[in-house]
Amino acid sequence: MKLNLLPVAASMLFALAPAAVQAQDAAAGQTVYNQCRPCHQVGENARNLVGPELNGLFGRKAGSVEGYSYSEANKNSGITWDEAVFKEYIANPRAKIPGTKMAYAGLKNETQVENLIAYLKKFAADGKQQ
Repeated sequence: MKLNLLPVAASMLFALAPAAVQAQDAAAGQTVYNQCRPCHQVGENARNLVGPELNGLFGRKAGSVEGYSYSEANKNSGITWDEAVFKEYIANPRAKIPGTKMAYAGLKNETQVENLIAYLKKFAADGKQQ
């Protein structure tokens, strides 16, 4: 009897693959977003709270949400939000932008960060889901 180990080997490789290689999951990202919810809103009726609303985050210049009082560090950071910059920032906001008002300790889990990005990308600048 001959065993075909290819399916077993393939499933083992997938299980060991880095989280970033796996697809982003917006539904799981909504759960991760619950950590952000006390300070940030998204959606059609989003408003600024302790932090700015996050609609249309990717492609937006840091410090540019109208009506939100940013730190000078954030306004002068020169950052335009994209996935790479967001990943650095969300892991340790005060290291990425020294002097930021954001008091969050950081999200270190790569899978959670990927899923959070997928969730935030669902919201256009007007708060409508894309």
